[in-house]
Amino acid sequence: MADEQEKQDLVWKAVGGLVGFATAWAAKKVLGFAWEKTTGKKPPADHDSLDVSLAEAIGYAVVMGVGMQVAQIVMARTARKRYDAWKALKEAAKDVVD
Repeated sequence: MADEQEKQDLVWKAVGGLVGFATAWAAKKVLGFAWEKTTGKKPPADHDSLDVSLAEAIGYAVVMGVGMQVAQIVMARTARKRYDAWKALKEAAKDVVD
């Protein structure tokens, strides 16, 4: 049974990693698009550049930081709920077969 638990934990780590990567990529694209539509400018590529105003650099950092974190929390919780539901369904099916 412990071996099965370790296998499930490994599966969850893999799923969680993939979900995290996909969420970060998608959130960056969506937030960049929203930034461009809202401000009329492309997101600042180099925050250290003096061509980017301090207010714009800080504003973009705040939007990206908060947006990315919210997306990660929502997706991680959703993925965990789905995984737990799948695990419970798998256990129920195992009980029926046994």
